[in-house]
Formats: sequence, structure tokens, C-alpha cells
Amino acid sequence: MTGEKVLLARAKKGEIAAFESLMTAYENRIYTLALRSTGSEHDAADITQEVFLRAWKSLDSFRGDSSLSTWLYRVTANLCVDFARRRAAEGQPAASIDDEEGPAAALADPSRAAQPEAAAENQELREELQYALSQLSEEHRRVVLLRDVAGMTYADIARTLGLEEGTVKSRLARARAALRKILLERGNISLSASSKQAEGRRADHA
Repeated sequence: MTGEKVLLARAKKGEIAAFESLMTAYENRIYTLALRSTGSEHDAADITQEVFLRAWKSLDSFRGDSSLSTWLYRVTANLCVDFARRRAAEGQPAASIDDEEGPAAALADPSRAAQPEAAAENQELREELQYALSQLSEEHRRVVLLRDVAGMTYADIARTLGLEEGTVKSRLARARAALRKILLERGNISLSASSKQAEGRRADHA
């Protein structure tokens, strides 16, 4: 039995120290996913806390059909989806995503990213993209968050969501197309041909 399984077994028996060890192992990864999804350190911290609170309350129901990491990522993705939907419903301004590996990087023009005069445009793109993410269906938002925000592989996403890899790829393609459509229809930004090429290269090297 691996160290993680031992800790999990002990945590299921109510040993808080064992659960805290599991939290330590996954806290940074959960927080990073939440931060890249929300753009807010405060909200990311709240989501991370909620993930582990739910995990603690649901340990007895965790049967080990998937790995602990897959289970935790699924909970995190669901909470991030709920956060984005709630933000949109409340009419709150979208938080920016500053990570260059996030979905903004997949759509932004890399040839202009380092130019000072492009900074305002890139900020606007990130804000528009955060809004567009909130408009996606839950199934599409999940794959975008896990692939373009968390940087998970197709195989990991498939395991996390209980899908076939082919389904993940097709949903991601439709999600990215929907994002582009929303962004263009809002008319606040323009996506250059080079950005399309950048997105294509990103998909080809998956």
C-alpha cells in the first residue's frame, strides 16, 4: 500500500493529522488551479478551503474508483465552474488571468505580448476571456479549465471527468470555438490571424 493510501485509510478513520498530510501534498496544485480560474488570490484561497472541507466530509464515500488527485481536481473544477457562473449572475466584473499559460495565451497574439503598447490590449483580452468562460456550458467550461488553465493532459482530464479522450478533445475543440465566437460577437477585441495560428500550434502539440 502506497503512502498516500495509508494516509487516506487513516484519514477515513478520523485521523486529522493524516488528512492534513494529504492537504499539504495537494494544496498548492488545487490553489493554482483555482487561482488561474478565478484570477483572485482571495477567491482561490476560499475555493481551496472549500475543496478540502468537502473532501473531509465526503471521505467515507470515496471508494477509490479513481485516484485521490482525480477526485480532488473534479471537486475543484466544479467549484470553479460554480464560481464563474455566480460571478456572471451577479454581474461582477471579470477577474483577469495573468498566467501566460492560461487560456488567454492560447488566443492572444504572442508576437505582440512583449510590446509595451500591447499591454492594455492583452489586459482587455484577459478580462473578455474571463467573461466568455462564464458563458460556456458547464461541460465545456470544465474541459477548458482543466486543459487550458490547469494544463492537464487529455488522459488526465478524461480520468478526472470520466470521459473518453476523444470526447475530451471534441469538447475542447467546441469550447474553444464557442469562446472565440463569444469574444468576436462582443466586439470589444479582435483576434488576429496569428492568434489563430498560435491556437492551432497549441492544439497540435498537445
